[in-house]
Amino acid sequence: MALIPYALTRPFLFGMDAEAAHELTLGQVAKLQNTPLQCLWAETRVNDPVTVAGLKFPNRVGLAAGLDKNGRCIDGLGAFGFGFIEVGTVTPKGQPGNPKPRMFRLPEKNALINRLGFNNEGLAAFLANVQQAKSFRAQGGILGLNIGKNAVTPIEDAASDYLTCLDGVYAHADYVTVNISSPNTKNLRALQSDEALDGLLGALVERKAKLAAQQGKSVPMFLKIAPDLDADQIKVIAATLKKHGMDGVIATNTTLSREAVQGLPHAEEAGGLSGAPVLEASNIVIAALRAELGSGFPIIGVGGVLSGADAVSKIKAGADLVQVYTGLIYRGGPLVKEAAQALKQA
Repeated sequence: MALIPYALTRPFLFGMDAEAAHELTLGQVAKLQNTPLQCLWAETRVNDPVTVAGLKFPNRVGLAAGLDKNGRCIDGLGAFGFGFIEVGTVTPKGQPGNPKPRMFRLPEKNALINRLGFNNEGLAAFLANVQQAKSFRAQGGILGLNIGKNAVTPIEDAASDYLTCLDGVYAHADYVTVNISSPNTKNLRALQSDEALDGLLGALVERKAKLAAQQGKSVPMFLKIAPDLDADQIKVIAATLKKHGMDGVIATNTTLSREAVQGLPHAEEAGGLSGAPVLEASNIVIAALRAELGSGFPIIGVGGVLSGADAVSKIKAGADLVQVYTGLIYRGGPLVKEAAQALKQA
């Protein structure tokens, strides 16, 4: 059990600008991970092993990409008791992202809005950080690496950025996630359309086959999609996933909808909304995907998990695994154990 309850630190962090608090927290985790002081936040990991996409996960609760974009806190974040951690999104070249301020809390709804814009230090720095992580994977934790495109890369050339990232991360990942669903990179979600998605996945699957032959291992590759999709779009995505033999899908990223937060401070800020308001929309997409993909196709459910019951709702909707992000900011490390225990008992 953590020596410092999150309830004591949250008021201090929430008194700061959201991104400043985020960076301060990650900086301390990076500095103190794998030292005796990691006990300040460490939690016992719930043992609830499950095999998905050929990988054995210690439990079904993971950290979503976006919190640790540069992969510098893998071991420290793993100490919260996660069964798997996903870091990134990484782009070939480092980029600053969008102008600040670009992250806003909506505490009345346990929500965040961000328009960070794939701010990261680039592929080389990302891989150096990933290779320094030791304890989480040594204890059986699964590591996902999330890849994207640079903002300056024209959308018609997006595949080249994804292929560059896939080449770089393949040897170091337990699974790779292709992120085409951030609302904060111009035109990125256009890659979810029929023709664009077909072309991108075709190129990635072909490259993955070559990498598997070269390196003697097959690394599962997932696609991360948005919640702002209608039934026809979900059908197209599901058919394209099956056509190309993708290994799984992550549903969902943040939403552009503001229906649930109208009238609140910061509600009209541009960017993606995450947290409690996304739970239902995400679950609808998960259920639609499961109906289209059938049983056995791996789905990771993410969006709005702030309790054990929320995590269970993802599994009931059709997910195999669950990820958290915004819930960790509002609830802290205890959420991970609560969710994992709820899923074990469900």
